[in-house]
Amino acid sequence: MAVLEQQTDGHREWVYAARVKGRFQKIHRWSGWILMAFLVGVPWIHIHGRPLLRFDLPGRRLYALGATFTPQDAIYIVLLLLFAAFGLFFFTSLYGRIWCGYACPQTVFLEEIIRPLERWIQGDRGRRMALDRKKFSGEWWAKKLASWALYAVVAVAVSLAFLGFFEDPRLLWTGRASRGAYAVAAFFAFAWFWDFAWFREQFCNYLCPYARFQGALTDDQSLNVMYRVRLAEPRGTKKERKAHPDQDFGLCIDCKKCVTVCPAGIDIRDGFQLECIACGRCVDACEGVAARMNLPEPLIGYTSLAAESGRKKRFLRPRTLVYGTILSVLVVAFVALMGSRHDLAVTLNRVPGTLYQVDDDGMIRNTYFLEVTNNHGAGDGEPATVEVEVVGLDGAEVVAPPIEVAPTRSVKVPVAIRVPADAVHSRTIPFELEVRTDFDRVSVPGTFKTGLEEVN
Repeated sequence: MAVLEQQTDGHREWVYAARVKGRFQKIHRWSGWILMAFLVGVPWIHIHGRPLLRFDLPGRRLYALGATFTPQDAIYIVLLLLFAAFGLFFFTSLYGRIWCGYACPQTVFLEEIIRPLERWIQGDRGRRMALDRKKFSGEWWAKKLASWALYAVVAVAVSLAFLGFFEDPRLLWTGRASRGAYAVAAFFAFAWFWDFAWFREQFCNYLCPYARFQGALTDDQSLNVMYRVRLAEPRGTKKERKAHPDQDFGLCIDCKKCVTVCPAGIDIRDGFQLECIACGRCVDACEGVAARMNLPEPLIGYTSLAAESGRKKRFLRPRTLVYGTILSVLVVAFVALMGSRHDLAVTLNRVPGTLYQVDDDGMIRNTYFLEVTNNHGAGDGEPATVEVEVVGLDGAEVVAPPIEVAPTRSVKVPVAIRVPADAVHSRTIPFELEVRTDFDRVSVPGTFKTGLEEVN
């Protein structure tokens, strides 16, 4: 493992990544702007008065795509999490660390915001290195403080944007959110600032678990950034080639462009390394050199071990088939469940410690707790009036208080069901309790205990 960011004595060596242009950096820029637009824009978008995506932790609710999910909808959340996990596994098995290189917020913020600001204030790679050799000078302090101030602004903005997925952004950005919300925002703003100003690529190398388990997700058919050893080696500079004209050199001229542009501080020519985030910067650098040198093809590119060894690329293989099948099952299950989902979530549970009671008028009473959750409409909408009816119990009557449930809220009330003694013919009778509003109708099963032997 050739990590250039660490010196032989164990101290960190700062990575001065040079600027590079190329087709993969254009893709990275577009993916970065899409991610930032998602991060900033989505919390402000509402569908039917509900957030497009928000995690309401105090209210124990998830708003997604105009729907409201409560703890009773845990199966949907589990399916979504499984879909995200196996989707990541599937695409990693095909394209390697495409998430790390093009969609991870850590990479996007560093490469599309922080490093451009750093170059704007401190200069290109050579000037930044020269500046750090004059550490603690007046110029060093002026440029570093200016950089840190801008990093702090970005860190606060990013923190508030992320918090918009958990709190109303209209409150966050106008100073009307709770102190707890701003305390959380301050904590994450400090964490982002620390990352931008100092930690940087060490987050990927030492904290992020994805690099650790990617080895279990990829195989020799997965796409990775690779150095084409068979074409490039043995490498040699122009000077070395002139000094040894009889030696059979490869195509690599040892210009080290791939090293100087790497944000992880590694040399891709040393082989596949855990620190590589597959961002393609070394590919763009090598393609530029190859074009100027009129080489038949660049020496670094996105390829697989199988392709490099001359084997055929296989899309269908056990790993992708397993991940693809699981993804398909998850999608079908989620769509089927969503198709049968109601805006009312209803549970009916017998009051603990009770079975039945015979009233003075001879009717048999069972008592339950009825919980109704209204997932219809926005939180500031009109409450829904709930009507309750028993189906399957002859002569049954329902005794319940008036039930009104505000949108995104739950109400739990006692409900008594009374049945004439002469209308029952078994000890336990199944029934359904129909719960109605003007926008939905839900039936929940229940059992009515009669104590038939005692009544007779």
